[in-house]
Amino acid sequence: MYILLLFVHVIVCLFLIIVVLLQSGKAADLAGAFGGMGSQTAFGPRGSATLLSKATTISAVIFMVTSLSLSILATRSAGLGTSVLETGSKTSVPKNAPVQVPVTIPGQQAPAGKTLPLQAPPAAQQQTPAPAPPTPGKK
Repeated sequence: MYILLLFVHVIVCLFLIIVVLLQSGKAADLAGAFGGMGSQTAFGPRGSATLLSKATTISAVIFMVTSLSLSILATRSAGLGTSVLETGSKTSVPKNAPVQVPVTIPGQQAPAGKTLPLQAPPAAQQQTPAPAPPTPGKK
């Protein structure tokens, strides 16, 4: 289905290019080159719709429809239309699972492929005494 639609899209694209290039502009006559217009309308004289203009309109509509169809088919086949709720529940991690973070401490070297446990520096290991609570009654 995708290949058939792609083939139709390419054929319509080539046909659209040819039809647009075969059309003549609105002011293609000699008077249009010097600024004169055949009528005093706002956008120049408008004739009846020719076969080329109808073919251009039809091929442009087919081009747009095939473009949208190809983009929808490509998105569905790539799997980009799925949501997180459809795919997220299979690989959940327990909330209280331990997490190991590799940390390098200056002066210590870990063996290859291993991590050292995180240790607080010696200054932080010393506990400072808590301040004494104020005694009631003294001002």
